[in-house]
Amino acid sequence: MATTRTAPHQLVLVAAALALVGGLYVLPKGIMKPKESKSELNKDAAATANRDGGGMATNGSKTEASSGPVPATATENKGPNAAPHTTTSPAQRQELARLLGEYKAAATPDAKATVATTLARRYNDVERFDSAGYYLEQVALAKPSAQNWQQAADAYFQAFSFAATDERVKLLGGKARELYTKVLKDQPGNLDAKTNLGMAYMASENPVQGVTYLREVLEADPRNEKALYNMGILAVQSNQFDKAVKRFQDLVKVNPKNVNGQFYLGVTLARTGAKEEAKQAFLAAKSLSNDPALAASVEEEIAKLK
Repeated sequence: MATTRTAPHQLVLVAAALALVGGLYVLPKGIMKPKESKSELNKDAAATANRDGGGMATNGSKTEASSGPVPATATENKGPNAAPHTTTSPAQRQELARLLGEYKAAATPDAKATVATTLARRYNDVERFDSAGYYLEQVALAKPSAQNWQQAADAYFQAFSFAATDERVKLLGGKARELYTKVLKDQPGNLDAKTNLGMAYMASENPVQGVTYLREVLEADPRNEKALYNMGILAVQSNQFDKAVKRFQDLVKVNPKNVNGQFYLGVTLARTGAKEEAKQAFLAAKSLSNDPALAASVEEEIAKLK
């Protein structure tokens, strides 16, 4: 993957959320449309890959079976389906169109898998992660292995982490869960896959299963940074700030240079009234990054401590 790091601009949004609602909304939540079946969702995954056209304006099962030529031109117009944070150059759009043509023309599964690998790489380059996931899934179907399933799952998980609507969260989280389950069937000790599976479950109708997976990861590896971080975030979501502080303290003990751990340690310490300790954690986070947005967010949070 597709790591679960939080970008500095997301930290700024988190700080704003704290100020506005007195809590922290990190994980997206969605409700499956009652008339949309699992098979319909699977068709949507292939057809409307998030950020790649189709999107909210169409039902994927009624569009092309692949992510098709739409993605190659999606950023030329600024319509509701365009991805504002992605840009594709004319050369990139031309290459995507060429590769899509090669994919459709490939005569054998192996030939399709070869082109699909390149397509996934190019979609990843322009941050259209679930189109990347779709083509990586085609590779895994042609050449099943835990590694190939995980590459596809990681791409869908990355798309899930950026999903902007409940429907897309549900769809992409479901695809990530489906594929990580395949990984764990072959590699039950794969803690990275289990952690991401747990987080994908948090946006499902069974979030308790997600917590169970994360706890299993920490039982196997108490120093697992990703699991510590995510358990800390979940504690913040449920306003259990004392527990969150402990998770983030454990995280920065494992890795003092984890900027997200330091930032959220500051956030949670502030919420428990430990203002001086919070200030030190915020300053530690600031010292670990040159990002001006993070620096501004830290200064804002420190100002609130006075």
